[in-house]
Amino acid sequence: MERSPLAALLELGRQARQAESLSELQFLLVNDSHALAPYRQAAFWTADKGVRALSGVVQVEANVPYALWLDALGRQLIQEPEARVVERAALPDALAREWDEWLPSEALWLPLGGDAGVLLARDLPWRDPELALLTEWAGIWHHAWQARQMSRRGWAFWRRDAQKTPRGWRPWRWAIALGVLALVPVRLTVLAPGELVPANPAVIRAPLEGVIDTFHVQPNEAVHQGQPLFGFDEALIQNRLDVAQQALATAETEYRQAAQQALSDPRAKAQLAVLTGKIEEKRAEVAYGTEQLQRARVLAPRDGIALFDDPSEWIGRPVTVGERIMRIAAPQDVEVEAWVSLADAIPLADGSRVALHLNASPLAPVDATLRYFAHDAVERPDGTYAYRVRARLASPTEHRVGLKGTAKFSGRWVPLGYWALRRPLASLRAATGW
Repeated sequence: MERSPLAALLELGRQARQAESLSELQFLLVNDSHALAPYRQAAFWTADKGVRALSGVVQVEANVPYALWLDALGRQLIQEPEARVVERAALPDALAREWDEWLPSEALWLPLGGDAGVLLARDLPWRDPELALLTEWAGIWHHAWQARQMSRRGWAFWRRDAQKTPRGWRPWRWAIALGVLALVPVRLTVLAPGELVPANPAVIRAPLEGVIDTFHVQPNEAVHQGQPLFGFDEALIQNRLDVAQQALATAETEYRQAAQQALSDPRAKAQLAVLTGKIEEKRAEVAYGTEQLQRARVLAPRDGIALFDDPSEWIGRPVTVGERIMRIAAPQDVEVEAWVSLADAIPLADGSRVALHLNASPLAPVDATLRYFAHDAVERPDGTYAYRVRARLASPTEHRVGLKGTAKFSGRWVPLGYWALRRPLASLRAATGW
C-alpha cells in the first residue's frame, strides 16, 4: 500500500529530529525528500561552503565544473527568499546557457534560512501541492539543522576552552571558583513539619468525672454561643440528686418533729442545732447535685467551629475532670504551628518570615511571621524532641484548620559554604567530639 504524502512528511520529520550528525541531515535532505515528490537531482547549498551535498553522491568535489556552476546558481537564487520554481529566462546568460548541460528542464528552489537552500530538478513541471509539501518539509529540516548546529557549537566552545587552558591552571581555577561560590550570601533556612491551627481557641474540657452520653454537634460544624455541644450520662448524677433530696426531706421532717417536742421537752432543744446543721449539709448536697446535673450539659461559650475527633470515639468513654474534649475556634483565627528539631534550631528573630507549604497546595505557600519560639524542647509523639513554633498569618487564608505541610523558616544571611556544611559539621562534631 502506497504511503500518503502527509505520512511521508511525518516520517521525514521524525528522522530529522533523530539525526545524530549534520552529514546525516544533509543526506536525508537530498535523497529522502524524493518520498514527497519525485525528482532526478538534488543539491544542498550554503553561502559559506557552497555545494555541501548532492543526491546520489557520497562526497562532493568542490572544484568540479558541476559544483562550481551550482555554487554560482545558488548565489543567484539566494537573493530572493521565497520558495519558487526557477525560471531559466530570469537567470544571467552565463548560467542559462549551461542549464541543459547540468540540470533537467524544471527546477524548484527551497530556501533554508537566509544563507542556504536546496535545489530539486526534474523533467516534469512542479505542481502547487508538491510545492506546499516541500516547503513545509524544508522548514522542518531547517529547524533540525539549526538545533544540531547549536549543539555542535556549544560543545566545540567548551572543548576549545578546555584545550586553551594551561593544565597547571585548571585546579587553581576550580578552587578559586569554588571559594568565590562558597562566599555567596544566602538565607539560612530550615524546614520543619507544620500545620494550620487555631490561634486562640476556646478549649472545652470535661467539667466533671463521668461518661459522655451524647454529642449534639458534629466535627467542623459551626456552633453558636449557648448551643449544646455534648452531654454526660445523667443517670448516676440524677440518682445522687434524688438521694440527696430525699435525705434533705428526711432531715427537715426530723427538725420539725424535734421543734414540736422542744415545746414540752427541754432536752429536745439541744438537738435542734444538730438537726439544723444536718439540714444545711443536705441542702449543700442537693445544690451540688443540681449544679452537677447542669454541668453535665456542656454549652458553647462562643461562636465558632467545633474541632474534635469522631464522636463515636467519645461516647461511652469515661473522662476525668479537665480532660480536653474539643475546641471552638473562629474561622479566620488561624496561625501556623511547627515543630523545629534540635538540630535545626537556628537563631530566629520575632517577625522572621515563615512559609508553610501545605501538602494539599504545595505551589501556593501560606506566608506568616514568627510570633513565638519555645525556649524548652518537648517530647513529640514519635519520641523525638522539638521546639514548638507559632507564626501569625500575613493575610487571611482560605485553607482550613488542620491542614499539614512543611514550614520553611528564613533566618539571617550566611555564606553559601556555611549553609551547605552546617549540618555535616554538626554531625561530625557530635561524632568526634572536637
